[in-house]
Amino acid sequence: MSSNRATPRRRRGAALESAILDAGWDQLIEAGYGGFTIDAVAARSATARSVLYRRWPTRTALLEAVIRHRGAIDAIEVPDTGSLRGDVLTVLTDFNDRRAGIIGGFAALFGAYFDETGGSPQQLRALFMSDGPKAMETIVERAVRRGDLPAMPPARIVALPADLLRHELFMTMAAVSRETIEEIVDDVFLPLVTRQVGEAETGSSGNQSRAAT
Repeated sequence: MSSNRATPRRRRGAALESAILDAGWDQLIEAGYGGFTIDAVAARSATARSVLYRRWPTRTALLEAVIRHRGAIDAIEVPDTGSLRGDVLTVLTDFNDRRAGIIGGFAALFGAYFDETGGSPQQLRALFMSDGPKAMETIVERAVRRGDLPAMPPARIVALPADLLRHELFMTMAAVSRETIEEIVDDVFLPLVTRQVGEAETGSSGNQSRAAT
């Protein structure tokens, strides 16, 4: 006698791991760190606990894998508008749209995690962000190659727009307005990066003049 019921497909390898980590993120957002357990994630992903324990022997290991996975699939793309201002505005707007719903709650979600592991928000951010150059680094390096800037500014200045936006998100726990993003770019970052480059050029010219005498 035949059955019309479809046989569930057995997940393996990368597909299984992705399904578990997606379920782990949903569990974390819904229940917080207190409700984030291997048993809960196993049940949510319809997977045996033994499968999870073979890959991630502790809750901390599973949490870090979940955050790393989420960061990889939700990475911010580097824009190419043709101008430094356009690129920075676009990447900050994208960051604001994607992160406003979660970044404000990170501290509350992971308070117990910090207490248990001695970790820090900086470590979680490093897990969430993919390896390789950050978006702002790529944008500014491209501006230098394009001739918008004659030299690479200091790393702290390159990171400043994203740091200021992140601060706004943490402090308000809400999406940042377009006007605030424009203020960060037009009133803080661009004048500062232009001044830094100008000072570097002046210093270089002064050194050359002194060497000539």
